[in-house]
Amino acid sequence: MADLHLYFHGYAALWSRLYAAYPLVPWYALTLYGLLYAATVLTFAVVERLLRPWVPLGQAVVFLVLFFGVAWLEHGFWFNYVRVPVLLAGAGVLFAAQRAPARWAVGVGLLTFGLAWLIRPSAAVLGLLASVPGAWWLARWRTLPVVAGAVSWAALGALWLNLTWSPVEVTFRRLDVLKSNINDYQLYHPQPRTAPDSLALAEVQHWMLSDSTLVNEAFFTRVAPFDVAYFLQQTAPVKLWVLLQQLVRDYFPMLLALLVVAYQVSRLLRVPHRGEFWVVQAGFGGLLLVLGVGLKLPPRVALPLLDFWLLASLIYLCKQARGALGHSVMAVGAVLLLAAVPYGYKTWHRHTVLLQEQRANEAQRHLLLGAANAGQLLVSDGVEPTYKSSSPFTDPVFGSRVKVLSLMGWQTLDPSQPGFRNHLTGTRGFSQALHQLALHSNVRWLLTPKGANLLNRHLRLKHSADSLRVEFRFKRLKVSDLNEVNEYVVRMK
Repeated sequence: MADLHLYFHGYAALWSRLYAAYPLVPWYALTLYGLLYAATVLTFAVVERLLRPWVPLGQAVVFLVLFFGVAWLEHGFWFNYVRVPVLLAGAGVLFAAQRAPARWAVGVGLLTFGLAWLIRPSAAVLGLLASVPGAWWLARWRTLPVVAGAVSWAALGALWLNLTWSPVEVTFRRLDVLKSNINDYQLYHPQPRTAPDSLALAEVQHWMLSDSTLVNEAFFTRVAPFDVAYFLQQTAPVKLWVLLQQLVRDYFPMLLALLVVAYQVSRLLRVPHRGEFWVVQAGFGGLLLVLGVGLKLPPRVALPLLDFWLLASLIYLCKQARGALGHSVMAVGAVLLLAAVPYGYKTWHRHTVLLQEQRANEAQRHLLLGAANAGQLLVSDGVEPTYKSSSPFTDPVFGSRVKVLSLMGWQTLDPSQPGFRNHLTGTRGFSQALHQLALHSNVRWLLTPKGANLLNRHLRLKHSADSLRVEFRFKRLKVSDLNEVNEYVVRMK
């Protein structure tokens, strides 16, 4: 796929050519891990230079090791592509600000922000926002060129996207947001009143988004308006409690380090601009609150924001404490060291669970793909969930030549899907394509019970007098390791 529309602008076209020429090389993984490594180098270069004048080398090394283990290690083993643009954009801005007004440093900052923006614009802007306080305390007004350049890049890039997107891509973007407002953010209080709307809501909640005659902007406007009172009374309190539990349970070392830095700042005498420090603390807390309650705060966003919060606080402390900085850094390091033991166990346990999940999902996907022979088409809503926790360095299909028509996942909204259905069946419509596939003998239907039930409801609703009525009849596979996925045969009426 040469265009992913919402994300990886430019990267997708490059990768499509590289994979065509060298299909066995994991270009996606190499690119993103390379950029993550670049963000790591830039961040630790900032911290090392910050500590160098005031902290002995041995203490600085110990602090950097603790910071890596507690505040950074998760980015590598609990990988998600969204982490990369947040970290890369923020790290580049801090690096440029620390070396301002050097033009080459500004160039590095703008280059890293640009690369981050191309991955996912909103994530890069979030990284820029999180890095501004630290950049301001590093260089004050000298940080303006890199920040202004990044803001200009984001604004011009957004304008370019809006001018170049086709109507189909604009619709894709809107629907992607609307389905996330239901499935991810729980912003809406859906109230379907008709059978088609009830079916469309069930399909959206199961991430079956292919049929544009059901899942469209009119459906979301009609069925899922934003109810402020319901959100504030029912949804927001639950999300707030989940957010507080998540932060305390998963990131207690970072919270303790922030408290220690705040205490050290409060002990300093005759500190200029102290009000700025407390405003920034409130700002970061408010940002986490708005994201966690208003949208969501998954680990791929939570730790990067906590990283930049702690970095900004350390930058302020380093700039103000100066001669007394060694004691302050030792206090923060001591907290990180004490928290490193329980947090290290938690990290090891999390890594173990993720590795087990990865192996189980890969085994499941191997069985699903192996259930169809080369040249057959596999139609399933059970393949997509098996990609969770997968390593980007592994071949996702294990060299299989089986074609897969996935019935669930955000990519079912992608503008390429009608074209793919047309290639398979000669028709772009989802319901019509299902009817055509039901007539093909080289199609294997591997579905979850919920997916099969939704397809039956869908086809009953779409049935007309001049079309075949199709139902899916359950048939258990001989392979017993497919969990809740079963093979179905098609019965005509």
